Amino acid sequence: MAVFCVGVNSAWAADSTSCQTLTDPQVAALFDRWNAALATGDPAQVSALYRPDALLLPTLSNQARTTTAGIEDYFKGFLSKHPTGRIDERVIQSDCNVAIDAGNYSFELDGQGWVRARYTFVYAYQDGAWSIEHHHSSLLP
Repeated sequence: MAVFCVGVNSAWAADSTSCQTLTDPQVAALFDRWNAALATGDPAQVSALYRPDALLLPTLSNQARTTTAGIEDYFKGFLSKHPTGRIDERVIQSDCNVAIDAGNYSFELDGQGWVRARYTFVYAYQDGAWSIEHHHSSLLP
């Protein structure tokens, strides 16, 4: 049994005056921003949405990516397949300086039909911006 908790981490929120929260549509817009970056075909634009210390557990690679260079390297290959993404179902949770968007999404790759996967994006607010702190994506069984 998996337990998934959303709470305030002291690294994210020093006090209530620095607490930023998002509505569900605002969290959903962060995925739209990421998907629009994919559409540019530029791996640097996609990797710029991730924190420098982010963790990416990608769909089409068994290698965890923990640096900007590693994340960009993954997206070089992924973007060569010309992905178009869509959300199939999602659950959004948010708290002080953190937002989670998790569910199932699909990608059309090279116009060859849709590949379904489950995903989790954890967004963190730091230095005046929301960025991806953790992204896990795996093909549906």
